[in-house]
Amino acid sequence: MKKHLLSFGHGYSAQAFSALLDPDLWQITGTSRAGGNQTIAWPGTSISPALETATHVLVSIAPDENGDVVLKTLGDEIARAAPHLEWVGYLSTTGVYGNHDGGWVDEATPLTPSTKRGEMRVLAESQWQELAKSAGLPLHIFRLAGIYGPGRGPFAKVRNGTARRIIKKNQVFSRTHVADIAQVLAASVAHPNPGAIYNVCDDFPAPPEDVIGFAAELLGAPIPPAIDFDTAEMSPMARSFYAESKRVRNDKIRDELGVKLLFPDYQSGLRALLEED
Repeated sequence: MKKHLLSFGHGYSAQAFSALLDPDLWQITGTSRAGGNQTIAWPGTSISPALETATHVLVSIAPDENGDVVLKTLGDEIARAAPHLEWVGYLSTTGVYGNHDGGWVDEATPLTPSTKRGEMRVLAESQWQELAKSAGLPLHIFRLAGIYGPGRGPFAKVRNGTARRIIKKNQVFSRTHVADIAQVLAASVAHPNPGAIYNVCDDFPAPPEDVIGFAAELLGAPIPPAIDFDTAEMSPMARSFYAESKRVRNDKIRDELGVKLLFPDYQSGLRALLEED
């Protein structure tokens, strides 16, 4: 019998994952707000028939102030479906760790979010963990670093002259290529470990200005000028990303899942994106 993946919020990362699944062995039901593009509209369409036959569930929808929106609507149904679910994946963020002034964090680091988005993710994670405990749900949490990949690289901004190298002392981010997210999820499905939490990121955290500078070098374009963070004109959303500085360890995806990153650093990832372009 085919496995059946029910993917809530079937967007960028979820689509990359589902592309790895053999269509002869898998049925995929994805949801999106508007529906279309091989997804069904949810909320708005009954998801019960899909949930009744699903063997695997992936949740990519961002939470709100009350936590996870899928559980808010479907928590009871998901609990009833637990006996026939083989794997449940929740895509969270490394923002749950908060600011560590450039220090290293791993899956055992206490959660001290410093942004509202991080706080909502911590709440959503705890809600899924509570349901997993009470209903026997085979839950796996994936804390994703900054995502890039096809259509989400810095090259367009460098080409059109809008890229900026924002400089903030000791600022460093971890990143992950979407293809590596996909292979981590596939490895977890192949080797489920209910209750597991995985950081998904590459091996080399780096300051954001280094990434922009390297993209410009690859294009043979001028290096965008350095702009001091304190005086830079930025939206509140953009500025909030600089509220946290940390390096994220990814040992667990290698040691437990046997994952070998396709793009272990931003240099290899950006080179590949440019070749695809």
